[in-house]
Amino acid sequence: MAITSANQLELLQTAEAVAREKMIDPGLVVEAMEESLSRAAKSRYGSEMDIRVKIDRKTGRATFTRVRTVVADDELENYQAELTVEQAKQYMENPQIGDEIRDEVPPVEMGRIAAQSAKQVILQKVREAERDRQYEEFKDRAGTIINGVVKREEYGNVIVDIGRGEGILRRNEKIGRESYRPNDRIRCYIKDVRREARGPQIFLSRTAPEFMAELFKMEVPEIYDGIIEIKAVARDPGSRAKIGVVSYDGSIDPVGACVGMRGSRVQAVVNELQGEKIDIIPWNEDMPTFLVNALQPAEVSKVVLDEEAERIEVVVPDDQLSLAIGRRGQNVRLASQLTGLDIDIMTEEEESQRRQAEFEERTKLFMDTLDLDEFFAQLLVSEGFTNLEEVAYVEQDELLVIEGVDEDTAAELQARARDYIEEQNRKALEHARELGVEDSLVEFGGLTPQMIEALAEDGVKTLEDFATCADWELAGGWTTVDGERVKDDGVLEKFDVSLEEAQDLVMTARIQLGWVDPAELEPEEPEEGEGVETEEEAGA
Repeated sequence: MAITSANQLELLQTAEAVAREKMIDPGLVVEAMEESLSRAAKSRYGSEMDIRVKIDRKTGRATFTRVRTVVADDELENYQAELTVEQAKQYMENPQIGDEIRDEVPPVEMGRIAAQSAKQVILQKVREAERDRQYEEFKDRAGTIINGVVKREEYGNVIVDIGRGEGILRRNEKIGRESYRPNDRIRCYIKDVRREARGPQIFLSRTAPEFMAELFKMEVPEIYDGIIEIKAVARDPGSRAKIGVVSYDGSIDPVGACVGMRGSRVQAVVNELQGEKIDIIPWNEDMPTFLVNALQPAEVSKVVLDEEAERIEVVVPDDQLSLAIGRRGQNVRLASQLTGLDIDIMTEEEESQRRQAEFEERTKLFMDTLDLDEFFAQLLVSEGFTNLEEVAYVEQDELLVIEGVDEDTAAELQARARDYIEEQNRKALEHARELGVEDSLVEFGGLTPQMIEALAEDGVKTLEDFATCADWELAGGWTTVDGERVKDDGVLEKFDVSLEEAQDLVMTARIQLGWVDPAELEPEEPEEGEGVETEEEAGA
């Protein structure tokens, strides 16, 4: 079939039809046709030739052009597509390297194989254009809700028709007891859109916490308008969920607004989520207060927060323990997800037993180290003394408030405590030196003999060794592994060295060794007029 013998407008009509069907730019289809015709021409005239085809966008006429590029004499490699400056003078005046000489060549006859090859090129280009169009359309819709129709189910994954593309709802993104049949309508959250070799992949979800947040945004106008904000969501999909909300308008109750008149708003969300029970909780910047709200309906007696370890200890009445934990730990697990803290729950009786054990342990410490009878040691513990350092270096007036303690007794107590501490320090330092600790580390300020001993046992024996330590290696920390928080023990953790203190110690060691210039650590002074708040700004 010769191009010239065909109706030239048929090319444009075909391009328009394909573009309309696939909803892509007709120009992309025409470019694919040009490339396919160019390949057919090269198979006819020779693959080494540079044959280019241009289809007129108005008439449909296909023009075949042979292109040769002017190159330097020593760069001439392809005699069919290149020529030297001297050779180019036959075709143009004053040719320059890089100039192109174009000659129109006769259209080619397209045999069966060439036509098939051209068809494959066009289909490939159309598929690529269609994939790009789908990706561009859906990439900005990630994080939103979309309605679709179930097409089929493959190995537990649901394929959803979402208009100009298909989305996949994986088995683990479905709410447990849900099942779908073809042509069922479904509402999903677009979790992710990825560009992959087989085309854009649109991943849907019905279990994501964000799905619930978006549903509330649709049902509660105050959330959509920004008057109420959803601060945190935790879900056990299909069973129970907790959502923390805050209002930026003092006249609007965030919980009441989300519940709606007679529960109409929250019920609409519950129905969409197959009956998932939802606890709506008022958000509070004070984490312990927020946690007390999050553990509802259980009552909480006391909360102790360890911000550094991101752990929180909750004490509940004995009869509230099962309610606080919830069925299969559901209530405390959701509260933990909502607050981002690890939660330890204990009863008042368990806390009392732990406190009693601590009291007995400290009493025994003072009896053994200060040579006191049990009654006197218990008096010290009752007054809040927890270790020997507090007894040894506290102001003497704080000891005199204890019943039966006069100045002589207080002085004797402090002398015994200091003697014991000094003896322990001497032994620790002696052991550290036996392990090979150098003077550079012993003389470094900020480390007690016991700390130096612990470092030596861990192989840190010089100031250089200490300066290479990471702060978490000294103070300890937490690492998240497969979604679970794992404790990293620190060499100096038992001495209550915080992460900030460890950072300061390591940085001081690096400065002493000359590894760090202290001037580089000082914050830069703001330039005049920059970073300085005026009185007018402060009062604004």
